[in-house]
Amino acid sequence: MGKGRILVVEDDFDISNMLRIYFTGQGYDVQVAPRGGDALTLTRKQLPQLIVLDIMLPDMNGYEVCRELRSTTRTSHIPVIFLTQKDERSDKIAGLELGADDYITKPFDIEELKLRVKNQIDRAERDNYTDPNSGLPSSSLIEEKLRELMREDRVWTYVDLKLVQYDAFKEVYGFVAGNEVLRFMALITGEVLDEHGTPDDFVGHAGSDNFVIITYSDRPKAVVEKLAGQFAEDVKQHYSFIDRERGFMMKDQEKVPLMTLAVGSISNATRQFADIREITELAAENRRRGGADAEPPVDTEW
Repeated sequence: MGKGRILVVEDDFDISNMLRIYFTGQGYDVQVAPRGGDALTLTRKQLPQLIVLDIMLPDMNGYEVCRELRSTTRTSHIPVIFLTQKDERSDKIAGLELGADDYITKPFDIEELKLRVKNQIDRAERDNYTDPNSGLPSSSLIEEKLRELMREDRVWTYVDLKLVQYDAFKEVYGFVAGNEVLRFMALITGEVLDEHGTPDDFVGHAGSDNFVIITYSDRPKAVVEKLAGQFAEDVKQHYSFIDRERGFMMKDQEKVPLMTLAVGSISNATRQFADIREITELAAENRRRGGADAEPPVDTEW
């Protein structure tokens, strides 16, 4: 497994290309965005584990990019290191006030930047902020979001998702292929929420084959059905041609179905909850039963 995914947001080609080559050589997966708008688009498509963000960009400044990242639920946890030619105290404070995690000025020492990048990614993983494979918020941030739900008046739906046959797939195809499936799951979940969810929706990776969604959509069924259908179809690309054609794989001389999503949900539209454990336990129980909570009043088909 690589050391993590980095998004470099820099309009100077020489600098961005140097950073791409250097960090790729260090074992990172590196994407480059020359504009702030490109950075936001790439981040929505696949969450990086860290963003190196130049302040001076041609379309919007780095402060505006950082503000957008921090105000969007699905990207608010991503560490940001500002990269700029400015060296004024006021500029540094402005960046840190927006939620940037670190700040380095040009010309910079590449070894120092490498250490800052490593430290920020390691800290996020050590504190259980992000899963190293999917890049999604993990246990600490999921719990924090659940505690916020207990104080909210809005109608929300908590969705518990499990990748059925994931462990068997990993045994047959190996852990590298398994990690690719986790990244694939994170990617399509973001795509589906962009189309059917709301900007405040949250996605988390609770561990191994378990993901969670918290959506404020008034049609949560559309979110879940689209995600389950797209997963079942697109996950086939992770199997061999033979397994795709016959619709199963062989493990210990037994047929094992291709991966699907098991889904369970719970909503505050139908009941009140005493604590966050009640939310997670009821959603998991509904998933094991293969169903959802009682009908929310807005989406009568759910």
